[in-house]
Amino acid sequence: MHLDRSGRPSRVLVAMSGGVDSAVAAYLLKRAGHDVAGATMRLFCTSRQDGPPRPCCDMEAVHSARRNADLLGIEHAVVDMEEAFRRDVVGDFVDEYARARTPNPCVRCNTYVKFGPLLDKAQRMGFDAVATGHYVLRSRAADGWALHRARDRAKDQSYVLWGLDRACLDRCLFPLGRAHKAAVRRLARRIGLPAWDRIESQDICFVPSGEHSQFLAQRLPSGHPMRVPGPVRSIDGRVIGGHDGLLGYTPGQRRGIGATGRERLYVIRIDPGEATLWVGPKEATLSGGLVAVGGNLLAPRETLEGEGVLARIRYRHSGAPCRVNAAAERWIVRFDEPEGAVAPGQSVVFYRGDRMLAGARIEEALPVK
Repeated sequence: MHLDRSGRPSRVLVAMSGGVDSAVAAYLLKRAGHDVAGATMRLFCTSRQDGPPRPCCDMEAVHSARRNADLLGIEHAVVDMEEAFRRDVVGDFVDEYARARTPNPCVRCNTYVKFGPLLDKAQRMGFDAVATGHYVLRSRAADGWALHRARDRAKDQSYVLWGLDRACLDRCLFPLGRAHKAAVRRLARRIGLPAWDRIESQDICFVPSGEHSQFLAQRLPSGHPMRVPGPVRSIDGRVIGGHDGLLGYTPGQRRGIGATGRERLYVIRIDPGEATLWVGPKEATLSGGLVAVGGNLLAPRETLEGEGVLARIRYRHSGAPCRVNAAAERWIVRFDEPEGAVAPGQSVVFYRGDRMLAGARIEEALPVK
């Protein structure tokens, strides 16, 4: 049994999405002796007028979470987080694309909704901690709480948690950090959770699948530079195609760029000032490093120095050996070998071994020296 500092079982509020992971997290915490309750956040897409049905956060997800809570014998509540979600996640998503950048809304949601306001609400409600079904490991280190990649590398979600306030990690629980997804589903089926075979959310919850451009166009004026049609140019300046607007394009993109050539073409640069999409061969996507801003440390700053640091520049990126200068507000990262598709607006997250050291937002790509 896990006890709080007074020797009593901890009161834990589990963020329940309606899926299998958060339901099993609640089950494991209850089995371990915690006093557990579930909460499902009411977000942007619980309104069918504003967003599509989604396995993560539509009204059916709320009903599924409540069924899971009932089966587990725990209390369940719906927590209104719509204002924070619209402002800090949806608003940022639109603003970043309007600047020809590629945001990661999951990072924003975890930072400013799930582990920001929800933690505060949980504390006001008398809970000691918030738990989620994220696949990430939390452990004590000599310098304080640390986050590590999950045991199931295929499901590891540490990348989207880099924005967490390290001071709050003592109030965050991740029961699935040592679990494998297949085992979680088997356990859910064995204990009779109706969510055991519920599909996983793969897309952005508030954007219909494959409809980024339409979603963004509805929120930006018709004359916005990112909505103006223009040419697709090769890196030598030739016009080789056209586009109907720059919304939805991102550096490194290969499909749907509106141009063909004798070799595969990739998005190199998005220029809303000239309404131009620049494309070229894969080697033209390479960068020697990047500049990052808004950094958040999850380990002592000195752990970012020297060799042995990996930088992940996308969610599915395995990591690139690099050198980091984080002495100022603008962090300078130099890759040991050039990396492709460095996208401003995306996140760069740093690791040493399995431990997550820090994260930041990519401001610009640096040329290959």
